[in-house]
Amino acid sequence: MSRAPSRAPAPGRRAVAHATLGGGPLAPGAARALVRAALAEWARLGLPGADMLPDRLTDDAMVVVSELVTNAVVHAGTDVELTCRLELPEETGEMGEGGEAGEETGGEEGDEGAGVALVVEVSDHHPSRAPRGGDGELPYDIPEYGRGLRLVSVLSEAWGVTYRTGTKTVWARLPAEGVPADDGFEAYAGPHALGDGLRVAEILAPEPRPSARDREWLDRGALSFLAEASDLLAGQLDEDLVAALTGQLLVPRLADWCAVWLEDESMGRGAWGDGGGVSTAPGPRLARVWHGSENRIEELRRALEKDPPRPPDTTRTGPVPVPWPGEALGGPGNGTTGAALAYRLVAGGRPLGTLVIGRAGTIRFPDEVTGLVEDLSRRVALAIGAARQYARQATISRILQRGLLPGAVAEIPGISSALVYEPCDKGGPSGDFYDLFPAGDGRWCFAVGDVQGKGPAAAVVIGLARPWLRLLAREGYRVADVLDRLNQLLLDDATETADAAARALVAAGNSADTRGTAPAAVRPGEGPQTRFLSLLYGELTPFDGGVRCTVASAGHPLPLLLSAGGEVRTAAEPQTLLGVVENETYTSENFELGPGDTLLCVTDGVTERRCGPRQFDDGDGLAGALAGCAGLSAQLIAERIHRLVHEFGEKPPEDDLALLVLQAGLVEQVG
Repeated sequence: MSRAPSRAPAPGRRAVAHATLGGGPLAPGAARALVRAALAEWARLGLPGADMLPDRLTDDAMVVVSELVTNAVVHAGTDVELTCRLELPEETGEMGEGGEAGEETGGEEGDEGAGVALVVEVSDHHPSRAPRGGDGELPYDIPEYGRGLRLVSVLSEAWGVTYRTGTKTVWARLPAEGVPADDGFEAYAGPHALGDGLRVAEILAPEPRPSARDREWLDRGALSFLAEASDLLAGQLDEDLVAALTGQLLVPRLADWCAVWLEDESMGRGAWGDGGGVSTAPGPRLARVWHGSENRIEELRRALEKDPPRPPDTTRTGPVPVPWPGEALGGPGNGTTGAALAYRLVAGGRPLGTLVIGRAGTIRFPDEVTGLVEDLSRRVALAIGAARQYARQATISRILQRGLLPGAVAEIPGISSALVYEPCDKGGPSGDFYDLFPAGDGRWCFAVGDVQGKGPAAAVVIGLARPWLRLLAREGYRVADVLDRLNQLLLDDATETADAAARALVAAGNSADTRGTAPAAVRPGEGPQTRFLSLLYGELTPFDGGVRCTVASAGHPLPLLLSAGGEVRTAAEPQTLLGVVENETYTSENFELGPGDTLLCVTDGVTERRCGPRQFDDGDGLAGALAGCAGLSAQLIAERIHRLVHEFGEKPPEDDLALLVLQAGLVEQVG
């Protein structure tokens, strides 16, 4: 029985890193980054044992961490706890709890006290599912994800699985001095074989023998191929780009050509069909075709579109032989044949597509290559799943954003207006919003606001505030009264949300007491959220010779008034944020805009734009910029302020940005 390494405390500061990762496609890449950063930090701090870790151990750790975390994400589907630590010689021994929870899973017992070692532990919360291994599997009958733990087995001195209540932990011990090669595997004779450790081909069955091309490439670094490919794929947010990168990773390293089909998840399983009967449903989309010879890509694409392979309707990802596309690449008529394999791309139990690879001049792929491609196909599927999730969220965010902003800005008689709206995160709802609308009785109202936070939480507040602004204005409430009522509305909503959360927490505690378990902890961001809103709100009433303006600022950057003569002053007094103080009474300021006078309203993305320690509005920077716009039209003023804000810092703005320019009188200007 293999036992988990001990956790006996060592004197002084210990080299330990721990993190909780979400059970999603990005977890393996985040885990690798954490471990790599931890090893570098331990070495920098000179922690005990860190100076004895060779560079080889870092490469081995990347592979082991990637396999263990991927296994947990795919098969457990829960959050993943990752711990890595250095184990010193005096710490090695029996597991603190007697080792009774350890279960043999194919690892070998290490030499306790052999020296410094890196211990990696990956825990999930689905203990009923054992980790998937691949011992004794035939090369073309490999169950889902059967290769990963064999990599862990060879790279580790010992590994195993420990079960506790509600938790399964898979651990591996990587000694600093390396693991002797297993007698059952034949080591490669390349010049870097001993220095770089065992290769992937040594882990898998040795028959048929690798070709000279496979041996040469595998000897140069196949062990790090999967980890590097994972990092590359995890950063892509477009499924077609993932498919394109897959082709470049595989050709010509492991295959002469490859193709990637993508399936719409709404089609579900059986999207390929059996080729018989009539189907009105669209089939999988051929997203990418790649060939080592570029002049054969289009011919191969046409052949695959005409007669695509039809792998079995299954969620198993192992290689399945498919017909060679003889029409495009040669067949019995011209003496050119080869082997082709299909891998189903499956993530979270859902088929997302199919990867097909081919190699000419052979009747089958070496097992080393099929295993490596299967592991890569897992990562491709996870990357496609992550890209689709991002695309869904981006679509929802765009729809939500459009619903939170006016479809069109109202045109006001005698007033020209210009607007700049620039959310920082193009993929999610902004925390800034604006509105300009008719309120009846010859009145027009405008608003520029900024909600605390971004994303869905900000969208909730904007979705609450903007309709109420319009309703109250059209009901005849004046500027200060609108702010009074909106402030109370936000406070009442926050109180109701907090009460509901408290009742839910009490109910969860009572349920946990009945079951005899501890109540679930409230995660950050899941509890009741305080809803702050800074708002600049005003009312415009045109008359002969100008515009009467009433404005109030609640915790917002103050509006600036630029006279036709070039003088700049603030047009409101600072007041408290909305949603903070109960029964707050707000006041408003009244003034007139004469012909050529301009009112500038901005969010803090303008005033707090940073360049090192300085902000754009330091020393009345915004007022100075506005003074330089004297004589310009509303549109030109908006464009100039926007340009100056961007030019103020070397990096792009890190906050949402909105500015509204209102100018009395339609005066023709030259920029």
